[in-house]
Amino acid sequence: MNVYGLSSVELVPAYLLLAEASLGLGHIVQAEEYLSQAQWTVLKSTECSYATHSLLHRNLGLLFMAKENYEEARYHLANDIYFASCAFGTEDIRTSGGYFHLANIFYGLNKLDLADTLYTKVSEIWDKYLNNHYQVLLQARIQQIDLLGKQFETDTGLDEAQEAEAVRILTSILNIRESTSDKAPQKTVFVLKILVMLYYLMMNSSKAQEYATRAFSLAQEHQLSVHEQDTIQELLTLISAEEASPVTQ
Repeated sequence: MNVYGLSSVELVPAYLLLAEASLGLGHIVQAEEYLSQAQWTVLKSTECSYATHSLLHRNLGLLFMAKENYEEARYHLANDIYFASCAFGTEDIRTSGGYFHLANIFYGLNKLDLADTLYTKVSEIWDKYLNNHYQVLLQARIQQIDLLGKQFETDTGLDEAQEAEAVRILTSILNIRESTSDKAPQKTVFVLKILVMLYYLMMNSSKAQEYATRAFSLAQEHQLSVHEQDTIQELLTLISAEEASPVTQ
């Protein structure tokens, strides 16, 4: 405020972070004040990026979810998805948060088919992103071991906040999938495998092994394809080798 003035667009990211923190603490009135300031500033400005518009609408969506005004929440989350898609593309992990929160609304309203479609989309986006990093790591690791006898540092390509969001989103989807895993075990195994890759890339081998073991047991129990079981077995073998010889930093 001192540098840019009271109505500058440079204040919007700070308002949005304060709103997000307030929502997390359950301080709804305080969050609404910050979001009103942010929205007023954005409406007056012609300089706001698509990414900023997306974050504004996502936080407004979360605010109205907290107030149980689901129509308004859906409106803002649809706008969030639109602006995030303009900024990053429809299949980007930064867009997936909007799909996830919209899925939660449909799930809460018992519109399970719509929720299922969106949860699947979120899972597929994260699977593609993490699998790309996982494959790059595997190739680099092979080359590194071949050439230098050293191991390659694991990396998700995410910052700490994004990693936390990934864990929260995927764990939440897993809980929903597990409640119906008798009907659709393949969907549960799919999310478990994504979590295996996430924790493996985060260098948390014990968690990765836990989820891989659960995925393998479920795949065997429901007699999923041999290919599916082999894929999970390969993950388990890799993680076990990692446990025996941890990654050097």
